[in-house]
Amino acid sequence: MPGITTPLRERKSRRPTGLPNPPMIVLCGPEKCGKSHEAARGTGSDLIGIAFWIEIGGSEGTADYYGRVPGANYEIVPHDGSYQDILDAIRWAVHQPQRVAGKPNMIVIDNGSNLWDMISDEQALFARRRAVNKAQESRRRGPSLDDPVVVDPDLWNRAKDRWGEILWMLRRHAGPVVMIARQEVVTAFENDKPTRNTTRKIKAEKNLPAAVDAIVEMRGIGDAYLTGVRTLHWDVKPGDTVRFEDFSIDALLRRMGFEEAATHRQVTESRPEAYLDEQQPTQPQRAQQRPADNELTGPKAAALIKKALEDPTNPEMALQGIREEWGIRTLQQIPTESRLGKMSADALITRSLAYIKAQAEKRQQGAGDQQQGETTGTDAGQGETTSTPPAAVEQDQAREHRETSPESSAPVLLTPAQEPPAEGATPPPPDPQAEEPPSAETPEDTSAAEEPQDIPTRPAARRTPRKKPNDPTEIARQALLDEAEVQARLKFTTRRDLLQPIYANGEPGLAQLRDFVQGQRAEVIALLEENDQAVLADVYRRAPMPDLGLAKKFAPYFDSAPAGQ
Repeated sequence: MPGITTPLRERKSRRPTGLPNPPMIVLCGPEKCGKSHEAARGTGSDLIGIAFWIEIGGSEGTADYYGRVPGANYEIVPHDGSYQDILDAIRWAVHQPQRVAGKPNMIVIDNGSNLWDMISDEQALFARRRAVNKAQESRRRGPSLDDPVVVDPDLWNRAKDRWGEILWMLRRHAGPVVMIARQEVVTAFENDKPTRNTTRKIKAEKNLPAAVDAIVEMRGIGDAYLTGVRTLHWDVKPGDTVRFEDFSIDALLRRMGFEEAATHRQVTESRPEAYLDEQQPTQPQRAQQRPADNELTGPKAAALIKKALEDPTNPEMALQGIREEWGIRTLQQIPTESRLGKMSADALITRSLAYIKAQAEKRQQGAGDQQQGETTGTDAGQGETTSTPPAAVEQDQAREHRETSPESSAPVLLTPAQEPPAEGATPPPPDPQAEEPPSAETPEDTSAAEEPQDIPTRPAARRTPRKKPNDPTEIARQALLDEAEVQARLKFTTRRDLLQPIYANGEPGLAQLRDFVQGQRAEVIALLEENDQAVLADVYRRAPMPDLGLAKKFAPYFDSAPAGQ
């Protein structure tokens, strides 16, 4: 395919420096051949200021004891044995300044084989937990401790990434690195078939020999062989195994030209994650491809939001439609200005949605309080009550809607006085000067025999407010209940049991239901990721609150689940 021929940015080439990098050395061999002893003796080299010893694995525990080696000059870096703390210990050693001016520090890793074994054990444990979760999902017996569990290739890739992060940090060190590793004698293979011959293999990640600058095999105390080296200061034929007479770390550093090495390793790390950025063009670039008359500006965005707020049927759905049409990223980059201040169009939509929900809850609460007063209020002095016509209630609601609707013709949506209350705030107290609503009972409902009695009449049963078919509050509540149904199925329970904590004192409010469902999202996302549903977990993580189409997004997953789930 034809591509771009013009360079995308200016570059300046340079001449090579000819300086060697601070070397990374692998000191390998079988057990008890003197690897750690040689590393401790090498810390006393005149080329080194101080060495930091990081011991991994408790099978040997020689870091303190080898401090008695003549000339040893190192300090032990502690850690708690976990991968992250070992990585942080290396990070700490890399960032330590020089103790002696002009002499770099050395880092000793004892040993790399134990580190690779630990990373492999991590993936084995994770594979067993994954098998248990899959068994629970399909409602079958999980593997026992005696059952073998296969470590999937994706887990081995994760292990390689964690190993590579260790080497990446060691390459940041401005001095030599010595990694001790065990070496095993294994059967040699030819054309993927075993032979009668044997070979020596480093017990670590298989790409370690290619990542270091020198490999020294120790087959006994004082018996060292150089099997690989990257240097121009030493006449060594590639591929040959050379016996190293009078081996020491100091002699190896001098033969590799460490005295004139660069201050830092000169390397440009690869960035595979940049490929993901290439596949996701930014929203502003997409917006620039539109015609000029369709570009979204601040005033235009404010006008669209104002028009959506004035929608007579469903303003909430109209606001969500703006987000679906232009995208959240584009709206976040469009500045708007109103009486609420300067903010992005997406933030203005969020404030408008919160305002709509607050007004809907306020009207619902007011209607409930007024209806309760109509059914329970009585006149103690005369024993007679009057009812409020339904037309008056509708007129009051209409008057309240006219008072709270935006009046300005400019693209100003909300005033500071109309700003929705903070989530979780205490509702305002009732007006003490407000007139008590009249009772719902009429004079005709009281018989002549009951008039002289002082006993009050039994209050009528509380009636549930009639729900409007297109009420945004009810639409949002139903969407939250649908999401709770999805969460309950993923947790292998019922929606009733899931919502039991907030239904203990009756039906919860919309805000309480929303907070509870939103609080369950993190646990549900973790369950999806553990069950290898990363794509569905990411969709759920990006879903708005509430999401009217969430049930449809999970329908394929539930349809493909085993029977009985």
